Amino acid sequence: MTHDRRDFLTAPDGTRLAHRVTGSGDPLLCIPGGPADSAYLGDLGGLSAHRTLVVPDLRGTGASARPADRATYRCDRLVDDIEALRTHLGLDRVDLLGHSAGANLALQYAARHPHRVARLVLVTPGLRAIGVDVPAGARLALARRRAHEPWFPAAFAALEAINDGTGSDWEAVAPFRYGRWDEAARRHHAAGRPDNMEAVAGFGAEGAFTPAATRAALAGFTSPVLLLAGELDLNSPPSAVAACPPFMPAAPVTFTVQPGAGHYPWLDDTEAFKASLSAFLATE
Repeated sequence: MTHDRRDFLTAPDGTRLAHRVTGSGDPLLCIPGGPADSAYLGDLGGLSAHRTLVVPDLRGTGASARPADRATYRCDRLVDDIEALRTHLGLDRVDLLGHSAGANLALQYAARHPHRVARLVLVTPGLRAIGVDVPAGARLALARRRAHEPWFPAAFAALEAINDGTGSDWEAVAPFRYGRWDEAARRHHAAGRPDNMEAVAGFGAEGAFTPAATRAALAGFTSPVLLLAGELDLNSPPSAVAACPPFMPAAPVTFTVQPGAGHYPWLDDTEAFKASLSAFLATE
């Protein structure tokens, strides 16, 4: 497999889809969240030194074309794009990683194509696909742990307003998404904003998630699973991620919480992140 390149394939509906290939070693197919340009994943903190990262741009993002049928932005419909990519790569089974909202897609892919997934990695995962909700109070309690930080008063006020339905200033709560709100985090946040809001809205449109059916399918999933939560992540708090293993009772599940990490744990502590993933991906 050639590395550090961009490749393309044509989805079953004719949409031209891009994916990036970087690194060395066995392939790891990495589904981004957002939906946003997959560039925000970078090389996952240097994980490309251990694995060949195959990173798709979901349709309508990055270098992938916008589809003629807007309904195909739906998360459940995107499963066909991931299956088309696996076929394009010539892989019988694939190690699959999903970050944030991309974990919903990874879970739906595993539910529909369980025998195609060798290992499943869910990093600070979105959990709508299996119906795990995060109580507003849990987010506020976790947020209060950062009351000592200089940006906290404005960010917490914005978070409270969002939670009680009187505000929508998501930009103001951005510091909560990082373990350190430093210059690197600010640059990452600015570069990672979704630029196709139609794709964002379509991803979770009506019918995109059928939690009961997905949970029923995952009950028979038997491949190893890594659930990695960030200690400080308000989007996917550790308490919510810890609720996932019962939905995959036949799978060997490893649950780990990365200390001091937010929603992008490979930025907050690259060595801890690589150690967790490398150890898991080396398991038979």
